[in-house]
Amino acid sequence: MKGKLDNTLLWNEAAKAGALLGLVSISCLVLKELAGMSGSAFLVQAAAIILWAVEFFGCILLMKKVQLDLRDKYEAVKMEDTFRLGRRAAMLSGLLLASAQALIILYMPQETMDTLVSEVSQAMSMTSSQMEQVEGMLDKMPLYTFVFQWLYCFLYGTALSSIMSRYIFLQKLFGGPFDGPQDKDNTPDEQ
Repeated sequence: MKGKLDNTLLWNEAAKAGALLGLVSISCLVLKELAGMSGSAFLVQAAAIILWAVEFFGCILLMKKVQLDLRDKYEAVKMEDTFRLGRRAAMLSGLLLASAQALIILYMPQETMDTLVSEVSQAMSMTSSQMEQVEGMLDKMPLYTFVFQWLYCFLYGTALSSIMSRYIFLQKLFGGPFDGPQDKDNTPDEQ
C-alpha cells in the first residue's frame, strides 16, 4: 500500500538516492585514479573514456529509477516532487563527489603536483611570473575543486532531474512505456 509523501520522506529518499549516485561517481573517480597510477598512457585514456561513459549514463539511469520508484512508492506524487527529489539527490551526491575529489587533491604527493605544474607550463609556454601565480594557486586547489565540482554536479543533476521528471510523467499521460506495476486489463491511466 502506498503512503503519503511529505517533505521529511522526500529528504530521506533524496539522501538514499544521493548516496547511491555519489557512490557510483566516487567509484568511477577512484578507478580513474588507480588507472592513472599504472603509468600507461593508453590505460589512463581508455579508463577515462570508459568510466566517464559509465558514470554519465549510469547517473541518468539511476536518476530515472529513483524518480520512478518515488512515483510508484507514494500516492499522489506530482512531477514537482520527482524534480525536487532529483535536485536534492544531485546536491547531496555532488557534495560527496566534490569532497572525495578535494581529498584526493589535498593528499596528492608533492612530486605529482610538481610534475603536473611543469607539464602545464611547458604546454602553455608560461613565463616565470605566470608560474609563480600557478604555484600560488596550488594551496587553494582543493577548495576550488570542491566548489566547482559541487556546482557542476548540482547543475547537471538539476537539469537531468527536470528532464527526467517530465519524461516519466509524459509517458504515463500519453500511454507510452510505463515502468510501474500493470495489470494486463488496465492501462497506465487507469491506475
